[in-house]
Amino acid sequence: MAPGGGPFGHIETWVFDLDNTLYPADSDLWPKIDHRITEFMIALFGLDGISARALQKYYYQYYGTTLRGLIEDHGVSAVEFLAYVHDIDRSTLVPNPPLAAAIAALPGRKLILTNGSRKHAMLTTEALGLGASFEDIFDIIDAELVPKPELRTYQRFFDKHNVDPETAVMFEDIERNLIVPHQRGMKTVLVTPRPGQTDHREPFEIPGSLALPHVHFVTSDLGGFLAEILAERASASH
Repeated sequence: MAPGGGPFGHIETWVFDLDNTLYPADSDLWPKIDHRITEFMIALFGLDGISARALQKYYYQYYGTTLRGLIEDHGVSAVEFLAYVHDIDRSTLVPNPPLAAAIAALPGRKLILTNGSRKHAMLTTEALGLGASFEDIFDIIDAELVPKPELRTYQRFFDKHNVDPETAVMFEDIERNLIVPHQRGMKTVLVTPRPGQTDHREPFEIPGSLALPHVHFVTSDLGGFLAEILAERASASH
């Protein structure tokens, strides 16, 4: 769905999720993290791989992140968990100059809001050639370990960075993470895989329909979508 009629003309703050949003859905980065989470749970509980993975996915669906479940039920160290699961090889990430150029050209502030760690976001954006693209990163530690889609996480984000949701937009690959932004007045953009592209989202994260009231726009080409926004804004200014 392409932007039309200048719906982004009032936007002052551009908020981006990280994983499977700023890099392509078929990247092997998220599967690597997912595998590290399973390994962490095998070591923690002494479970076999199948049982560890089943518990991991239960925690993820019920608590929003596996980490939150481990903290709530077992008092696991967030610092230890995040350091382990994000210790991955990012060499398969390919820099995306068009995306970097489009983000750089957006007027206003650019921020990352992620359920991952700040270090993971920094290393990943650097590998993508986006290291200088963002003013700051709001990570799971900033969220006091309460992940999206919880209302209080977004409120902490708005308060910390002095963001007016009425003049902000959220780009995100998980549609349930756009419910609160929509309720608070943000524009919302769901970033999806291209047709035929590998989709690493969990089955429960894939909506049966994209005609959702909290999803204003859908794109499978973030760089192209931002370029269209820039063209709309340039046209409106003449």
